[in-house]
Amino acid sequence: MEKLIMIKYGELTTKKDNMKVFIDRLYNNIKNKLIGYDIYIIKDRLRMFIDIKDYNEAAIVEKLREVFGIHSIVICYKIDKDLDSIKAEAVNLLSKLTFNSFKVETNRADKKFPYNSVETSRLVGASILKSIPNIKVDVHNPDILLHVEIRNDYSYIYVNEIEGLGGYPTGVQGKGLLMLSGGIDSPVAGYLANKRGIDIDCIYFDSPPHTSIDAKNKVITLAKKLTKYGSNINLYVVPFTEIQESIYKNIEPTYMITIMRRMMYRISERVAKNNKCKILINGESIGQVASQTLTSMYVINNVTCMPVIRPVACLDKLEIIDISKKIDTYNTSILPFDDCCTIFVPKHPVINPNLNKCIEYEKLINYEEMIDIAINNIEKISVKNYKFVDNDIL
Repeated sequence: MEKLIMIKYGELTTKKDNMKVFIDRLYNNIKNKLIGYDIYIIKDRLRMFIDIKDYNEAAIVEKLREVFGIHSIVICYKIDKDLDSIKAEAVNLLSKLTFNSFKVETNRADKKFPYNSVETSRLVGASILKSIPNIKVDVHNPDILLHVEIRNDYSYIYVNEIEGLGGYPTGVQGKGLLMLSGGIDSPVAGYLANKRGIDIDCIYFDSPPHTSIDAKNKVITLAKKLTKYGSNINLYVVPFTEIQESIYKNIEPTYMITIMRRMMYRISERVAKNNKCKILINGESIGQVASQTLTSMYVINNVTCMPVIRPVACLDKLEIIDISKKIDTYNTSILPFDDCCTIFVPKHPVINPNLNKCIEYEKLINYEEMIDIAINNIEKISVKNYKFVDNDIL
């Protein structure tokens, strides 16, 4: 009886003619996640099997739980495809466990197998009852559910499934640019974008001396935490001080945040196009702050023709916080270092900005030249390989 890890695809099975593209991407993502392990992976349209050899299966499972596109992870046993072998190994497996009741469920993918699914379950169950004392069958609420899969090559048995992240394999949809602040919402938006198959790079607007090195390092730390769900992330750090000071000095205070966000979108679009990103992604949640009312979103979004994805737009704050804790970004996000979105905040920012007013206000500053300068002086950080200095956070 050979021990393997079985990967179940879940949502990938709905892709029909495109399914091979998704499975191939998942296969490559798993190989990259398990780099350093000398493993062998077999894939087909229904399952993937990983020969873990003598490696620590718990450590491998934990890595697989960070891979999008996996519905469930199963420690299974490969056995010969005949009823006597199935019965013998089922008894062998269950005799090592403690339980009072059980049920057998069979999936007969090989229709040439001489017994159908119900018959196989009944015959295997009868063998277990005969061999293991003081147990019973419970078809409604068993202590142990034994799965039997009869496939074209071998049979597989297992008792437990470990829930995977689901979604699509990261990167199968291409790349997007995440507008990453130091807050709670944008890292969650990046994680949810990964779940829909989008690989991400990130952009951060740095405004020294108004924002600190700690704020920048906080964002780098958040980006590092997101790398475990996809490939390496490039973080584009935009020097935003001149633009932000110009807005502060020249723009009606109630409109400062709106104009600032419009500048961020303009810059983000250019950086995205320069780096082959197909969409912009951000952590805006409808109505959460003044710049995230529907009117504000419409006015701010007006400066770009690139699609903007807002994965947390319809989640409330508590739902977003729950996800941030799950992905281990929450404690970093709440560190008390201001980013450029939290400085120069007016007492009463406009919640229903007028597009024509924005256009008139923007004529007061030479923003196109400042944007060119900012883009030409972007710092590109390869997040996975970035080394913090001694006084950096985390």
